Amino acid sequence: MSMRDDYQNLSDLLQDVVSATEAFHGALPERPVAARKRTGGPSTDLPGHGIGGKAALREFLDQFGGDLSGSVGSRYFGFVTGGATPASIAGDWLAGAVDQNVASPGDSVAVAITVQALNWLKQLFNLPEASYDGAFTTGATGANFACLLAAREWAGEKAGYDIARKGLAGGPPIAIYSACPHASFVKVARFSGLGEDSIHAIARIGDTEEMDPNALEAALASAPADQQKIVCASAGTVTTTAFDDLVSIGSICRRYGAWLHVDGAFGLFARTVPELAGRTSGIEMADSITVDGHKWLNVPYDSGFYFTRRVDLIERAAGGLPAYLDVESDGLPHYINRVLEGSQRFRALPVWMTLCAYGADGVRETVRANVDQAAKLAAFLRDSPQFELLSPTTLNVVCFRGLPPDGVENADAWNKLLLAELNAGGTAFMTPGAYGGKGGIRAAFSNWQTRDEDLDQTIAALQTAHEAATRKGSLAA
Repeated sequence: MSMRDDYQNLSDLLQDVVSATEAFHGALPERPVAARKRTGGPSTDLPGHGIGGKAALREFLDQFGGDLSGSVGSRYFGFVTGGATPASIAGDWLAGAVDQNVASPGDSVAVAITVQALNWLKQLFNLPEASYDGAFTTGATGANFACLLAAREWAGEKAGYDIARKGLAGGPPIAIYSACPHASFVKVARFSGLGEDSIHAIARIGDTEEMDPNALEAALASAPADQQKIVCASAGTVTTTAFDDLVSIGSICRRYGAWLHVDGAFGLFARTVPELAGRTSGIEMADSITVDGHKWLNVPYDSGFYFTRRVDLIERAAGGLPAYLDVESDGLPHYINRVLEGSQRFRALPVWMTLCAYGADGVRETVRANVDQAAKLAAFLRDSPQFELLSPTTLNVVCFRGLPPDGVENADAWNKLLLAELNAGGTAFMTPGAYGGKGGIRAAFSNWQTRDEDLDQTIAALQTAHEAATRKGSLAA
């Protein structure tokens, strides 16, 4: 079937997609949370003649529909994965249907909507609107990359050297200081040309993941005079959701002339809840901030964004406006100059739809509920003779492990068995976790649909998995 013929039946095709989506979401309570298997089609050959959109949809559903995971559902606790709100699903579909490229203002309103969505996000997080600007990215990795580019250009600017134009070779020495950088930040240190070895480890406070401000100050004070300094702080670490003391760290950065970057991929959402907002006090001093939308904002993958005080530096580093894109902007940004990608999906629309549909109160309600659910799971684990907490639960992540039966020598290996049993059961999905030299399991609450009854089912599934792993572990021992 030709594309033109298919277009004549667009309405029927989209209705089939709606029906398939309703069926998928309606079956989430019974669908295994994790993907059951990897599967390939019956043929690896590219079709010579297409079968049309409706038949292709049926082929996909027949071959792969039953194997899709329920990761959008209420008992998926892997990584920090949000679901997809109804409004964000509609926005994502529309983004694909209208197919706007927001790289340049062009003749589209999409850039204006992107500006408004970013302004709404600044209001959601109570950030000074006039001080920050930014862009949407694919996720925290893309956002961290843009922010580190800005920091890199700032370092060159301080030394009177244009890194974007001349390269790093003749530029000033640049060092990054961090206590617990996310893996994506380490990755972008490589991408940016600074290198992984440019990251200097700062001591943590006790056995926490929180940066020691005194250790940071000592490191900056003893740094070479010609060294340009970038500090990467955390607003919610991956394992213990630790928040660095941004008031102290921000003051230290200003005193020693360092760029302050804050990774708030999911932790910044604590700022939306009055009783939790104090954990991010001082973030107003940050020079750049990374956030994810596909985490606690619950919009579809992929969605990240960043804010910075020096968007001009990103535009210097990433700018590349050819004549055919240099259109009249009416004061709107050319987002091609603010991220790696030249072509950019209309990522703002699902965010705009969610914020318009549910407002700040809707986001706040989800954050509060998930934090409460994490605390309830932690309380069960703390009081259970079958499990132990590996770290305190202070936000939405629970890091724990099962206590193996007597005779099991390798508790870490046994916990891998326990996790496999849990995920194979299909009721809930979690990922490996580790803290304090012990391997275990990590559960992250970030889905708007999760309710207390989901927590009850998850606890029952953990107990069942523990019994199964105990039987297998005892036999192996």
